Amino acid sequence: MIFSRVLAPTLALALLAGAALPAMAQQAALPVAATAAAERAAPALVVTIVVDQLSANLFNQYRSQFTGGLKTLADQGLVSINGYQTHGVTVTCAGHSTVLTGVHPTHSGIPANDWIDTTTGEETYCLAAPQNTLAHGKNTDNGPVGPDQLKASTLGDWLKTVSPNSRVFGISGKDRGAINLAGHKGDGAFWLTNDFGFTTYVEPGQSAETKLAPVAAINARVIDRFSRQAPVWNYTNDACRRLEGQWVIGGQTFNSTLPPADDALDGSPMLDELTLEGAAVLLDEQQLGRRGVTDMLGVSLSATDRIGHGYGTQGPEMCEQMLRLDAALGVFLDKLATVPGGVVVVLTADHGGSDFPERSSVEGYPAAGRVDRALMPRVNDALKARFKLDANPLVSSAGGLIVVDRDKKSLAEPLRSQVLAAAVELLNAEPQVALAVSRDELLAEPLPASDNPEELSVRQRLRLSAVAGRSPDIMRSYQPGLTGSGRVGGAISSHGSPWDYDRRVPIIFWWPGANGQERFLPMRTIDIAPTLAHLIGVKPTDTVDGRCMDMPQFATGRCEAK
Repeated sequence: MIFSRVLAPTLALALLAGAALPAMAQQAALPVAATAAAERAAPALVVTIVVDQLSANLFNQYRSQFTGGLKTLADQGLVSINGYQTHGVTVTCAGHSTVLTGVHPTHSGIPANDWIDTTTGEETYCLAAPQNTLAHGKNTDNGPVGPDQLKASTLGDWLKTVSPNSRVFGISGKDRGAINLAGHKGDGAFWLTNDFGFTTYVEPGQSAETKLAPVAAINARVIDRFSRQAPVWNYTNDACRRLEGQWVIGGQTFNSTLPPADDALDGSPMLDELTLEGAAVLLDEQQLGRRGVTDMLGVSLSATDRIGHGYGTQGPEMCEQMLRLDAALGVFLDKLATVPGGVVVVLTADHGGSDFPERSSVEGYPAAGRVDRALMPRVNDALKARFKLDANPLVSSAGGLIVVDRDKKSLAEPLRSQVLAAAVELLNAEPQVALAVSRDELLAEPLPASDNPEELSVRQRLRLSAVAGRSPDIMRSYQPGLTGSGRVGGAISSHGSPWDYDRRVPIIFWWPGANGQERFLPMRTIDIAPTLAHLIGVKPTDTVDGRCMDMPQFATGRCEAK
């Protein structure tokens, strides 16, 4: 059963006054602070919002301009201004895997969005599940997916273990956002797919119609959005026009303006607005937080990431995205405030990001640039000459490099180890490379303490990303400010580095009527799950890397010592 918690008077009055306590709540013996006035049940609903690519820098940059949901969270929430993804390969699937598992990627088993299996030479998607099918009947997006590749359990799994009647859902613009938040035992993970609406994965023996039933109401009215005539999005905030500009990227001219040249729903603020509409439908149709048990809803918002990659973070496109996201979240938070049993919201990001280097370099960051296209050919040519190889031995994979033959299968020993050692030496001699290190060497080292993520070395950050058999043979970081090649109409800026602009993210806890509080000491995304677990009175079923963070406004009972 889920045990009640001793709540501070502020939360008791603002969050739960007049509400019936969840029937499954039982009294628990907890120390009561002198100021505590009443004992209340755990919140009826926990909502986790992950804004893909919302760096702490971007959040702080627009904080004074927010007037909607992000303002509410910033003003009333418990705000960690130094939130961190602690690991070094800062990409979507890895970052999402930390939020509700409480573990680093090295333990979640998700080092990146995909990787090359050097036993077969085939690329593996981070949530690949070839035994499944997709509910919309087409093999699109990332193909058949499911939670199987995620090696850690989630908060939703812990909740379902002790409260099978609790409902756990995830919804997103991306499959990897929804599935990581819904976990292994979730009741549904839904993501938007072109020309259909929200889809999901179907396991053998399951019915696609049954799996789609929770989002049938929203799908019936979103299909016309995908066929909407351009422009899909334009200015709604005239102040964003001041950020227009023209840039040359990879020999192509990029006009930073609205509507963009490649105007599409899945690269616009409408992606998040539809996702939040879908979340609201789940809230109503599934009666989340209204059934006498604690429920969970995970919402991953993907538009900031799509816009960041396609247009950068410092132009009118991101300005519009931030302000429209703020407005859409305001509507969603107003709806959450009506949940009678009380709701707790946590907002964070899977990783940060930076602007495209052509703009950064003229806006005060001269170190910004692109990785030398000749770097990898130069290293591969040196290795081929030294070891008399007839194919490039280094191939990019999952934030690093693998040592392979022409079929992308691992070289036989002892040649593999010899080439690997020589490659590490050559890479570390390159000025643009900050660190290159063998994955197996990292895995042989103890896991670093990450309680203060600011003090982790680059090597330690990469260690927290290393996964045996999935991470590349060589884990590599370029110098700060460098990114790969860009293509107008494709990706012109990126993320994935161990540097703080890619690791620092906001972490905010909020409930209706909360009193705002800022915390400057670092908090990690791996601390979110154990903190929420303490709040709703469940125990992790696996060992976690994170720690429960005391939040006196929620519960006078402090976290147990780890």
